[in-house]
Amino acid sequence: MGKILKRSRSNRMIAGVCGGLGDYFDTDPVLIRLLWGFTILFYGTGILIYILAWIIIPEE
Repeated sequence: MGKILKRSRSNRMIAGVCGGLGDYFDTDPVLIRLLWGFTILFYGTGILIYILAWIIIPEE
């Protein structure tokens, strides 16, 4: 059975979105948090995408 994307309860800073993405892609959530911060600072779209992901992605 394939992986299911879920927000992390154990590896979270705000809502667990980056922790869930880290688990899904088998990568360090810190790297995802840094990339997310980069998009927030330089493009401004990261905040809106994070809020949408918080709403759409179910919690484990």
